[in-house]
Amino acid sequence: MKPRIGHGYDIHRLKSGRKLVLGGVEIPFETGLDGHSDADVAVHAVIDALLGAASLGDIGTHFPDDDPACRDAESIGLLEVVSKMIADRGYTIGNIDVTIIAERPQLGPFIEKMRNNIARAAGVTLDDVSVKATTGEQLDSVGRGEAIAANAVALILK
Repeated sequence: MKPRIGHGYDIHRLKSGRKLVLGGVEIPFETGLDGHSDADVAVHAVIDALLGAASLGDIGTHFPDDDPACRDAESIGLLEVVSKMIADRGYTIGNIDVTIIAERPQLGPFIEKMRNNIARAAGVTLDDVSVKATTGEQLDSVGRGEAIAANAVALILK
């Protein structure tokens, strides 16, 4: 088997009047992430990691922000589409590792549900998905509470 790895990164500004969705989980918070879809940075980073590992471009190539069909789309559903694309090219997903960077809210209580959602959408077991959260240490836009970011890596095999 030939292993391939990919890396994904996403960041979105926090905005009033939006739901906060991370890892496919709606999290109670006074602001949400601004974007064309639900702006789930964790899932967007996973999608880009998988697409990158398979040399299939990036999330904007497949789900452009000027496409009305993507307006308010649930990112976890987009991950299901990308996972099928990966499988259709003869790859299996080995594992996914995500780090969410947010000053607030506290994400610990939601991590297991995020892992479950990502594993289900990617068609892998819970043991194949890691989700972690850290802060921006009050530095930059994330640390000042203006945005939330995520990094992800994914291993695929053929």
